[in-house]
Amino acid sequence: MIKTVIFDVDNTLYSYTKAHEAAFEALSSYAEHELGLSRNIFVKLHQETERELKVYMGDTAAVHNRCIRYQIMLEHQGLPLYPHVLRMNDLYWNALLGAAVPVAGAVDAMKRLKKQGLRIGIGTDMTARMQFEKLEALGLLPYVDFLVSSEETGVEKPDPAFFARCVEKAGCRRDECLFVGDSLKKDVQGAADAGLAAVWYDPEDSGDPADVSRITDMVQLLQITGRLRLP
Repeated sequence: MIKTVIFDVDNTLYSYTKAHEAAFEALSSYAEHELGLSRNIFVKLHQETERELKVYMGDTAAVHNRCIRYQIMLEHQGLPLYPHVLRMNDLYWNALLGAAVPVAGAVDAMKRLKKQGLRIGIGTDMTARMQFEKLEALGLLPYVDFLVSSEETGVEKPDPAFFARCVEKAGCRRDECLFVGDSLKKDVQGAADAGLAAVWYDPEDSGDPADVSRITDMVQLLQITGRLRLP
């Protein structure tokens, strides 16, 4: 019987892709007007910095730190860190939070899961502070009982240690936890390999692979948890 539902955040509870586009547009405009960097040049530098950080830092929460990303980018270009690093960081996140909206059925699903007596957790590859900010902006934070971030665990999904921490906080058996996420490799396969039940959030209804439990709308999650909670 499922006792805890654990959600990924980015591209699961909201469209990170769309929100990021809005935030990056604001950032590109800043780079052009304040740093004299054309959009094409800025995009190129941003991509190069991302690749450098992944090589240097690996799969850790620090690789998502925007301050470090902009700091290194400006250092490589010989541009002043002050006041731009903090301004760029705040501009990006404020724009992303402003553009983020919960996916269809997310609020209703969490409300109803709580009414059914289930615990709700968050399992996310990111720094804790920003994920709390996102959940609050989405109106979902009041329903969350616990959060596990890769910043806390020191490893990212699909590392088994990440899911072990989720189970520990859930306070129930692994097979009583249901993990919901948009990544087949990180969320679904990672959770399944760690002994948790898993559901793929697939809003595009891609249809492949066919042997994976999936939902296209968060409200559908209630049907799955209902079946899994039957004695």
